[in-house]
Amino acid sequence: MIHSKLLDNKNNNNLILSENLYKGACVKIKNSNKTFQVIGINIGKKICWVREWPFLCNSKKTFALEISQITLQIFCSNNSSEQGST
Repeated sequence: MIHSKLLDNKNNNNLILSENLYKGACVKIKNSNKTFQVIGINIGKKICWVREWPFLCNSKKTFALEISQITLQIFCSNNSSEQGST
């Protein structure tokens, strides 16, 4: 079973975070309240590619991000209430 560990970046633990980061992990990033899913990682260059989670099938909005911009690794959830639905 694959699941993410809850990791907090308050103590600047970027090295620990990058060692535990994996493709498919859900994360929070600096300057955003949204959840993102990691779709690719290049540990050597300290970057990863993410997309907003949950994603729409017709959306292809992915972007590269420095791993140091990740603030928290969380459990992925398909709960629509995270998207602010009523």
